[in-house]
Amino acid sequence: MAGKIKLLIDEIINTRAQGNKTVENCVRTKLILKGIDPDLFDNSSDDDPNIIEKLQKVAEEYNVGK
Repeated sequence: MAGKIKLLIDEIINTRAQGNKTVENCVRTKLILKGIDPDLFDNSSDDDPNIIEKLQKVAEEYNVGK
């Protein structure tokens, strides 16, 4: 299923930021520091298991999806 990475990124950012642009930028920066540039992924991006694993760890840190 292509696009799972984009869905995870969006869920993490939207849940954590709740519309606050400053928090959104901080979350994006954290993802970049962890090696995941949100701007490089779209709905047609291939699902890389390593990236998905990293995103799931970030989601756990932020209590997203629970």
